[in-house]
Amino acid sequence: MDRRRTIVGLLYLAVAGLMAITVDPTDPTATDSIARLFVVVVALFLAVVYLFDPLGILERHPLH
Repeated sequence: MDRRRTIVGLLYLAVAGLMAITVDPTDPTATDSIARLFVVVVALFLAVVYLFDPLGILERHPLH
């Protein structure tokens, strides 16, 4: 695994963790809570793609 991919994946995990801390569980239907959960899900998805590359996406199209 490329060192740059590891660093980027860990950064996305850190973003997901920080955003997860800021989600307010007492009002899950608030617009800002939904937006924060969306950011957490996207950050976790990108972290998985960068760390594990499950479909070989980054191997076919390397980072430039």
